[in-house]
Amino acid sequence: MAALSRRDALVGGVAAGAAAALTGCGIAPGAGGEDNTPSGAKSSAGARDSRSAASTPAARLIGDGSTSDTGPQPHQPTPRKLKPGQAPPQFVVISWDGAGEIDGLNLLSHFRGVAREVGASMTLFLSGLFLLPRDKKHLYHPPQHDVGASDIGYLDDGDIHATIENIGEAWKEGHEIGTHFNGHFCGPKGVKKWSSADWRSEIEQAKSFVEHWRTNTGFTDLPPLPFDYDKELVGGRTPCLEGADDLRIAASKLGWRYDSSKTGIQMWPSKDRNLWDLSMQSIPFARHTGQVISMDYNIMFNQTGGTTRGARSKRPGWEQEAVDTYLAGFKRVYDSNRAPLIIGNHFEGWNGGIYMTAVEKVMRKIVTYPDARIVSFRQLIDWIEAQDPTVLAKLRTVPYGSKPVGGWEQFLAA
Repeated sequence: MAALSRRDALVGGVAAGAAAALTGCGIAPGAGGEDNTPSGAKSSAGARDSRSAASTPAARLIGDGSTSDTGPQPHQPTPRKLKPGQAPPQFVVISWDGAGEIDGLNLLSHFRGVAREVGASMTLFLSGLFLLPRDKKHLYHPPQHDVGASDIGYLDDGDIHATIENIGEAWKEGHEIGTHFNGHFCGPKGVKKWSSADWRSEIEQAKSFVEHWRTNTGFTDLPPLPFDYDKELVGGRTPCLEGADDLRIAASKLGWRYDSSKTGIQMWPSKDRNLWDLSMQSIPFARHTGQVISMDYNIMFNQTGGTTRGARSKRPGWEQEAVDTYLAGFKRVYDSNRAPLIIGNHFEGWNGGIYMTAVEKVMRKIVTYPDARIVSFRQLIDWIEAQDPTVLAKLRTVPYGSKPVGGWEQFLAA
C-alpha cells in the first residue's frame, strides 16, 4: 500500500475488482503535490453576489463574540408535500469533510462560487481544530490520546483566518455547517474504539473551538460567525467512516437530526437511534465491473492505489472516470427510485486537482436535469420530514435500478 500523507486514512468498504475499498477523510497542506488547484479557482475573498451582499440582520452575540444569533438562515427552501402521483425530486447532497480554506488552494471559496452559479446548497463538515491555533493545542484533550495530539495537525494563522471568514459567508449563502470532529484518529488506535462518552467529549470540544475562536486566535478583524452553533450543529461524519455506532448514541442524546458515517446502498433513508441515516453510498464504478463508495478518496484510491501524485498522462482519464462514476450513481436513481445521492469530498489537490474538477463538472451537469436539486443534508431532512409517513414508507420499497410499479403517477396516487 502506498504511503499517504498524515491527513489521509483508510477504512474497509466495497470496491471494484478488489476485496475492499478505502475511504479517506482530511488532507494535509501540500498533500496534492504540484499544480493542484482546479482551473478557475478563486481567491478566498471571492466575488460576492446578492446572496452574501444582503444586509446582515442585527446579531445577538454569544459567549466571547465568536458566534452570534442573526435569526433564521437565509436562502432556505420551503419543503412541500408531494402531490398525489407526483414523482419525488432527485436530491443530491454535496458534502465536504474538513471544510477549511487551507494551503492556498482556495477551494472552499471556489466551490461557494460554483454553488452560487448553479443554485446549490452544500454541507460543510468543519473540523474543530481548523479554528484552533497550534500554540493553543494544549486546549484539545482528545479521547484516549495525549493532550494536543492530532492526526491532521494544526493550520497556520492565515488558513485559520481564511476558514473563519469563508465559513461565515457560506452560512449566509445558505450552506449547512456540520462537523468532522477534531483530531481525525483512524485505524487500530482510532475512533472505532471510542465510547459514546468519548464522542460526547469530542463533540463538545469541537463546538467549543468554533464558539471561542476569537479568544483562542486573538483575531479582531473578523465579524462573529452568524449562527448559534448549538442550534446549527445537527449532523456530521466521522473520520474514515469509523466509530459510527457509539457516535450515534451520543448524537441522538444531543438532539442531532442525522449522521453520515456509514456506508450503504442507494435507497430512501430510514432512522437509526432517532437519527436519519444518510450514509455514504456504493455507486457504479465507471469502466469497471463493481462499485465504489461515493467519495473522492475512494475513487482516487481505486484508480492509483493511493498515490496523490500519479502520472500526468493518466490524469485526464482518471478525471473523466470520476465524472462518469458520479453521474452513473446519479442516473441510476434518477431513472429509478429517486433516492437521494450522497457525495462526499475533501478540499484537496490530489493528482493535480482532478477530483475537484470532476465534482464541479458533475454539479454543473446535474442541475440541467428536470427535478434535480443539490441540497444540504439539513434541507434534505426538512423535505423528508414534511412528507406523509405512508409516502416515505412506499418510497423505501422501491429498489434502486427499478421504477415504481405503474409509474410514479399510479404508485403514489392518492
